[in-house]
Amino acid sequence: MKVGIFLGIFVLAVAWVGTAFGDSSPGFLLPAKPLKGWTLTEGPRHYNRKTLFEHIDGQAELYLKYGYQRSVFGMYQHEERPEEQIEIDVYEMGSVLQAFGIFSRLRIEGRSGGVGLGSSMDDRSLLFYKGKHFVILDATVASLPALKELALLVSAGIADSSPPPREILLFPQKNLKPESIQYFSEGLLGHRFLKRGFQGTYVGKEEAGAKAKVKVEAQVGAEAETGKEEKEFHLVLAILKDRGETKNALSSYREYLVKKGKIRSEIPTGLGPDALAGEDPYHGKVVIVPKGSYLVGVAGFQNEEEALGCLTEAIERLK
Repeated sequence: MKVGIFLGIFVLAVAWVGTAFGDSSPGFLLPAKPLKGWTLTEGPRHYNRKTLFEHIDGQAELYLKYGYQRSVFGMYQHEERPEEQIEIDVYEMGSVLQAFGIFSRLRIEGRSGGVGLGSSMDDRSLLFYKGKHFVILDATVASLPALKELALLVSAGIADSSPPPREILLFPQKNLKPESIQYFSEGLLGHRFLKRGFQGTYVGKEEAGAKAKVKVEAQVGAEAETGKEEKEFHLVLAILKDRGETKNALSSYREYLVKKGKIRSEIPTGLGPDALAGEDPYHGKVVIVPKGSYLVGVAGFQNEEEALGCLTEAIERLK
């Protein structure tokens, strides 16, 4: 029995390169021999909240805002083509919500990588989150098969089976722009009093066939495409502690609109007497409704009927 246990431990040690964090969290294990023809040539290098700046100085502060705990870095190189390299960073955040948050802020314009709870990729990069882990893979040359295979291998080593943040499901799917839902750890819509929350982007029905272009004869004399940005609007979901904090946040927003924007005297039908409607100087037309410990609203819309339909459905999903 003891021999069997020893052999099992030895196999695991050969198959994975562990971390020095004092635990066996599989999310912090980099494959020692991940793919045929590839070798781990650098790392694992470990970082914590005090040393993260040594690795990603420019973005460390953003990670810390999303509950960063620790991370591990490794670089893999192709044995026959040394110019082909893939770097991997595995970050442990404070929760699945925070892992989604940093992923939502950094994901790339591309396609889904089919890894973890959510992913995005292009020819040289693949980002995904699973449980409370956020993972980035970067390749020196286009290497889609290797990127995907290595990402799946890392994902399989993450035992955390937490589901995605429940708030994502509160966003109606109709006209929702793909991969547009983001989680902000603070300052939703740029307002500190709204604190943390989600934002999703919606596109009007007319947008699908809109191809209008307007020539802008300004200093650069360029041709700018319009219509898309004008027809987009946001559904926002601010998360507060309780009804009292929700009331205070709504009151602060009302005061802000009185000073900097506009307040509408008439509230759209069916939203209740506590709803707030007006114009934000940076986000255009807004309608905000308190719902328990949430503030739900739409901002930047042109078609009010469409925006209010989206808002009403989101409120219904909160019940």
